[in-house]
Amino acid sequence: MAILYLLSFFLFIYSVGYTSKKIAQPSLTEWLITSFILFVGSIIPTGFVLSALNLTANVPAWIAGNFITIGLHFALWTKLLPNKPVFSVRAIISNRLSTFKLWARELSPYLKFIFVMMFGTLAIIGITNLILVLFTVPNEWDSMTGHLNRAVRYIQRGTMEHFGGTNWNMDTYPKSVTAIQIYSYLITGKVENAFKLIHHLSFWITLISIFGIAQRIGRNLSASFFCALAYSMFLNFLMQAVTTETDIVLTAYLSCLLYFIFTFYNTRDNRYLYLAGMAFGIVFGHKITFAFLLPSVFVIMIYAVFISPNLKVFFDRFIKLAIAIFLAVLIYTLPTGYVKNIQVFGHPIGPPTALKHQSVERFGTVRNLLKQGTRNVFRYSYEFFNLDGIRNAQWGYDLNTQIRKPIVVLEDKMHLRLDEETTYAIVPFSFQRHFDNYNANPYWGVFGFALILPLLLLVFLRIFSSRVHWFLALAFVLDFIAISYSAVYDPFKGRYFIEPGLFGVLFLLLLFSNHRLSIIKPRRRIWKGYVLMVVLLACTSAIMAVYLNIRCLPFPAYGAGSALKMDRIKYQTFARPDITKAYETYDSIVPQDAVVALATINDDFEYPLYGAKLSRRLISINPFEKGLQTIPKDADYLFYDRSVVNDTSRIKALPTDLRLGSDTISAKYRGLAVKGEDYYLRKLK
Repeated sequence: MAILYLLSFFLFIYSVGYTSKKIAQPSLTEWLITSFILFVGSIIPTGFVLSALNLTANVPAWIAGNFITIGLHFALWTKLLPNKPVFSVRAIISNRLSTFKLWARELSPYLKFIFVMMFGTLAIIGITNLILVLFTVPNEWDSMTGHLNRAVRYIQRGTMEHFGGTNWNMDTYPKSVTAIQIYSYLITGKVENAFKLIHHLSFWITLISIFGIAQRIGRNLSASFFCALAYSMFLNFLMQAVTTETDIVLTAYLSCLLYFIFTFYNTRDNRYLYLAGMAFGIVFGHKITFAFLLPSVFVIMIYAVFISPNLKVFFDRFIKLAIAIFLAVLIYTLPTGYVKNIQVFGHPIGPPTALKHQSVERFGTVRNLLKQGTRNVFRYSYEFFNLDGIRNAQWGYDLNTQIRKPIVVLEDKMHLRLDEETTYAIVPFSFQRHFDNYNANPYWGVFGFALILPLLLLVFLRIFSSRVHWFLALAFVLDFIAISYSAVYDPFKGRYFIEPGLFGVLFLLLLFSNHRLSIIKPRRRIWKGYVLMVVLLACTSAIMAVYLNIRCLPFPAYGAGSALKMDRIKYQTFARPDITKAYETYDSIVPQDAVVALATINDDFEYPLYGAKLSRRLISINPFEKGLQTIPKDADYLFYDRSVVNDTSRIKALPTDLRLGSDTISAKYRGLAVKGEDYYLRKLK
């Protein structure tokens, strides 16, 4: 059956590509971007429908549903574009290869060296990341508690309906990406690494979209390649390519949306308004943090769509885009869980605890919001100015400390109290962030503070003139403000700056188009030398970020083993080593097909408890903020935290319960951000 499932998957991919040819212009970039949007745009609504029918775990239903959905897309787009000629993808690829060879031959020695280094770096990190995706299991914190935990639970329950999970994200987080993960897992014959498919695919689609956007703006092949290659070395983006974190998927959707908007600006073809509306609904249904980007996206729409020669043209464009967005929101956004969250919790995000922990409500008064938000602007600005990736090594850390000394002194002279004010922060700000924070969650790296941000500021202040770049600068500033003022400081917010990086990286076009900044003009040795130094540092930092990523090491480092050879439980609990022994004991005792009742808490890693085949059935009996429930009759074991089940709880601890061995006393674990619970196991049958 697994072979038949895979054959159906490849046939579905072919159908997506064929439908895309009915929509896209004869452009390889556009065909790939449109295919991606059709791919996710078919799976997501299929997942919603199957969930309502209790068929989430039914593979034949997924196969039939996806073919029906892509068939509807084919019929719709054929009607919208009745006279669209179909082109040959093979011919387009051949043509682009010829163009690439001609372009490479005509490069100057200076640019040839730069592009050899950048393409070489992308090849190294691309191959390495692919190996890590294929041969390592997921181990990200949010997936262990929420994202993948609920994906398996949805499969076991046969529906994506709310069920009362231990972690609030299991019920409240938008379900569109989970639908794609479930389909990828089931259609590959339950290959666990397929959960990462949409995330790794998003890495490449984003680079393709950036290339396409740069081509629409600059029409310079060298500049477009430079922008896409530079973004591949944005470390916060690069690091998520091997994970199941959701920001990289949001970035891919946003990049497609921006591509369609800018392509409409160039062509005035209404099909791109329809595609932009579809992408808008998909990205908003993916994650609520897209709301931070709404002002920025609207600014780009003003530039590319709404500035019109007269009111008639304006209203024609506005109505077409508004209708497309409205329909896409109905199909892709509302069913993803926001409406259900309002019904259950009274808010589209989730319960009040989640809002107080992570959103603007924690600031309290408006005055304090403005005060602390302004502090966050300075904090996040300071965090951009780091040799991320390079400082993973001790010599890089020492170098980073030295070059940051002037800005640390400046903060002290200005009495900003960025590190002294600790109340309004998930984790207090520090000028030297903890290793785990900057290793796993870096910012843009050297391209950011050494080139892009200075160029962005100079354009925003109109020292350099470029109309499109001024709108891009405004879009970036609005999103930066939204991130800073929407929630208390969080050192892990580096991942939220992946999306505004799409606006920022396009400023590198100025290195090829602005006569005062151009690196293609003769002489200018100092400026060209500086840009080359930045490129070399960026290449070095990208390789070091991948090969010294403590969360997923390709080779042994820091006294830890390679992720490719590490034991499953040890690898999945690397962020919480004090619970590793307890989980290993549990895994050695509980059969792979057992039913286990979980009396756990919000921060507990539940995903490893499913076992290597994800075959144990887990039942939460301490759902978030609902209190301890009774043990189900069909449960074979009870796995519990001592803080949940004890001598005074509804379910009493028994002397015969087995303590699994959490290390709650060792000094070496005192610095952990979240301490492990004391876990026990009870055999019920």
